[in-house]
Amino acid sequence: MYANDHAPPHFHVRFNDGRQALIAIEDLSLLTGFGGSAVSRRELGEAIEWAVQNRPQLLAKWKELNQ
Repeated sequence: MYANDHAPPHFHVRFNDGRQALIAIEDLSLLTGFGGSAVSRRELGEAIEWAVQNRPQLLAKWKELNQ
């Protein structure tokens, strides 16, 4: 997550091969993948599971960094 980032509220997932994905905090949808090949929902499984358990903290941090 970055300060002064663009809407909607989201977090970044980075892969060892340089790919990245942006995940919306509200509904955990994949906003975009970049840095090479596309990122599948399956590859994001662990990050999504973590985000489900930490969504309130993610949203609070987004508000802290971006308002």
